[in-house]
Amino acid sequence: MARSRKSPAKQSPPAAKGGGKAAAAAPEQQGRVAQFRAVWSMTRQADPRMLPLVLGPAVLVLAVLVVVGILTGHVIILSIFAVLLAVITGTSIFGRRATRTMYAQVEGRPGASAAVLQGMRGDWRVTPAVGFTRNQELVHRVLGRPGVVLVGEGASIAAIRQLITDQKRRIGRVAPETPIHELIVGEDDENRVSIRRLQTKMMRLPRALKQKEVNALESRMKALGGPNVPLPKGPMPTRMPRRQMR
Repeated sequence: MARSRKSPAKQSPPAAKGGGKAAAAAPEQQGRVAQFRAVWSMTRQADPRMLPLVLGPAVLVLAVLVVVGILTGHVIILSIFAVLLAVITGTSIFGRRATRTMYAQVEGRPGASAAVLQGMRGDWRVTPAVGFTRNQELVHRVLGRPGVVLVGEGASIAAIRQLITDQKRRIGRVAPETPIHELIVGEDDENRVSIRRLQTKMMRLPRALKQKEVNALESRMKALGGPNVPLPKGPMPTRMPRRQMR
């Protein structure tokens, strides 16, 4: 009797451990599903043609490969491949259209650049609105392998450049040897970069720091403080779809 009572007790810790992992994974999975549903709903409302444009090519790819499989006698293999390729095709198209919808919603709003920057792939440390004016010119500070990137947005280039100059002076006090890059978001020309090309421009900046140096730089930047002004409230998303951010 005593031995039979001890054996279940010995087996209980592994079961509890496994249950803990499953419980931790469940909220994360639910969060991803909820995020996908939110992006799908928002994109479909703003883009009524999205559903046929996403499902149409996916179904076409599926049908073509299944027919080829029937004609060549490899129905099972090509059917499996067709399902995978159809999912990839539909997801890719949805990602592009969702990104386009997101850009259309944030473009022209104060803080739009911060939303784009915070959704970039890779190790980027974004501090929004470290500088601002009453006319809603903003400068955001981004730390990464290129060093410090100051991203300005707003109507007046002169005001943005003054904000950037002030930030460069402050950064020079705590990290004088760190490379500093400047980007101004607006209509595409020689002085500005469009918000749709901002991520591409950021990714193409030359890498000058190692990972440990980025961590040390972030510690130094804490002396400068965080955002100086709260960004406007509203439906503007804080993150962009990552699929198209390359």
